[in-house]
Amino acid sequence: MAHAIWTGAINFGLVTIPVKLFTAVRANDLAFNLLHRKDEGRIKYERVCSVDGKSVPWDEIVKGYEYEKGQYVTLTDEDFKRVNPEATQSVDIVEFVDLDQINPMYFDKPYYLEPEKKGRHAYALLRESLNTANKVAIARVVIRSKEHIAAVKPIGDALVLELMHWADEIVSPETLDFPTAEKMPPAEMKMAKMLIDTMAVKKFEPENFENKYHDEVMAMIEARAAGKELPKAPKAAPRAKVVNLMDVLQQSLEQTKKHRAPAAAAAKKTTAARRKRKAA
Repeated sequence: MAHAIWTGAINFGLVTIPVKLFTAVRANDLAFNLLHRKDEGRIKYERVCSVDGKSVPWDEIVKGYEYEKGQYVTLTDEDFKRVNPEATQSVDIVEFVDLDQINPMYFDKPYYLEPEKKGRHAYALLRESLNTANKVAIARVVIRSKEHIAAVKPIGDALVLELMHWADEIVSPETLDFPTAEKMPPAEMKMAKMLIDTMAVKKFEPENFENKYHDEVMAMIEARAAGKELPKAPKAAPRAKVVNLMDVLQQSLEQTKKHRAPAAAAAKKTTAARRKRKAA
């Protein structure tokens, strides 16, 4: 059974909707430990002072902010408590906005909001109102002593709380060098559009995409654990130099047409097999 990260309420005007917060994504990373090659002993780390070279216990460690090179302001746990945002246990909706008005770069991490029994009707009312108005709610919420701006949006039967980045966390594209808008040669535009149309799908199916690196590393780990010899790493194919963009577009189009149908059939077969395994 899923464990609630947080229990509180959505505040919508004078309406209070009791909810629980659950994670909507989970990391599927492989965890590795650092070992001594000689005897496979785990590597340990010590907290060592850079001044006297001695090991430092936790009760003698404080946090410091370097305001000038080598100059620090130190803060204790008590100092942080003075400025910690109040854990109100609520998602306080402050405004509503069209979803297309939010730059997707602001979205960070999604969570499910599940209603408590007595809040199910109000929860459904907010969800359907957002669907009808084609809006998302912008809210403030405190999770684990940290304040966040968040979007509350309907996805299927659920309301999803999507934590967002603050405005000053987004790097301006003006700091980088991008080509400006210019008139493209019609022949290149036509060929590029044909390539896009050939590769276009009616619906994005994330199940068709597998984490091949994860699967291959796991297969390698299992093979080595079983004492099997590992295959040699394949040589990387040399990248062709771009001489003429039209030629490359034409080759890409022909290659895509050739491989598109078998790839689509294989993806459907893989998706069906995965769904069958889940059902079992």
